[in-house]
Amino acid sequence: MVDTAFPDISTWIADWQPEDDAFSAARSRAAEVGVAAVDAATGSVLRLLAASVGAKAAVELGTGAGVSTLWLLRGLTPDGILTSVDADGEHQRLAKASLADAGVPSGRVRLIQGRALEVLPRLSEAAYDLVFCDAARSENGDYLAAALTLLRPGGLVVFAGALAGGRVAEPTARDAETVAMRELARTVRDEERLTSALIPVGSGLLVGVLS
Repeated sequence: MVDTAFPDISTWIADWQPEDDAFSAARSRAAEVGVAAVDAATGSVLRLLAASVGAKAAVELGTGAGVSTLWLLRGLTPDGILTSVDADGEHQRLAKASLADAGVPSGRVRLIQGRALEVLPRLSEAAYDLVFCDAARSENGDYLAAALTLLRPGGLVVFAGALAGGRVAEPTARDAETVAMRELARTVRDEERLTSALIPVGSGLLVGVLS
């Protein structure tokens, strides 16, 4: 959430962390089909988080058109592999085009079409360094439970949209997404196995480190 006293800060950050042509093409694809994509500032934090744990294996829930996919890949180790899950086959078709534009070798990304809650139980336990959740907000609690199983000690679980457009701070906001994000924030904060923080960048990131 941006401080309204500095209305141009988002633009300044985006200019400070410019995206290349591959990101521009991915964003255009996302806009064409009306799928949300993380902004550049959020993407750079995702890259930083992945790099901070030396991530070699990561999971992304919600491929979209591949914007966050590209950012995460740039934070993974050179031999790192990202497993990206999306229920919409058209989204993954667009993501494939975005990955091709960026020159990403096919072996670095495993695209799986399917509902996240059906795919996650098939992944290896304690085998991942980072799990990024940007899919159905109503299922975030289940994603968290799965992430606690999938992550190795010291791994990160990251949720997009944590501030719900700033509505989490408004007591009268009772829409489903806001309520879900408030509940998730409390659950992550109170989970004894996690050291957590809310990062007020873009639409907000909720991050937990598994002990």
